[in-house]
Amino acid sequence: MTTTTPEGGHEDGATRRDFLYIATGAMSVVGAGLFVWPLVDQMNPSADVLALASTELDLSAIEEGQAVTVMWRGKPVFVRHRTAEEIATAKTDDSAALPDIALDSDRVQKAEWLILIGVCTHLGCVPLGQKSTEVKGEYGGWFCPCHGSHYDTSGRIRKGPAPKNLGVPPYVFLDDSHIRIG
Repeated sequence: MTTTTPEGGHEDGATRRDFLYIATGAMSVVGAGLFVWPLVDQMNPSADVLALASTELDLSAIEEGQAVTVMWRGKPVFVRHRTAEEIATAKTDDSAALPDIALDSDRVQKAEWLILIGVCTHLGCVPLGQKSTEVKGEYGGWFCPCHGSHYDTSGRIRKGPAPKNLGVPPYVFLDDSHIRIG
């Protein structure tokens, strides 16, 4: 049992003033949280940005030897249905002198489907080679005419100033004829 002292406090040292300090501090913390939350929440991506986070593609319409370009996160993604000759060439080139060493099998999930981010790793140009009428470079893949980078049939840099291979985006096969990029 506590007794009241003549000064208005309790023998254990607690006063009404202590309670008011604690209550004021707690309300200040809650008020600051309510003020800061909208500022933090507005930094979340909007619905249109989240919609670009992944792209699905039906591969059944792409014939062997054909390539298509789809957009993912504002970047072109090259999807090529490789021929047996392109696959064999890519596997043979595994033993070539490569500036950025990578095996063809590490760059594809299924040998006949090559999926790459279509941005040159030198200065961000979009290489030529997607259309059958475009220059594919000395190695049959892609050619960036801006500075002369040549890529092979696995998207690996073979010649020119580009320091790295064309990037491989995260993708998954949903079934035999559908993929999701992102």
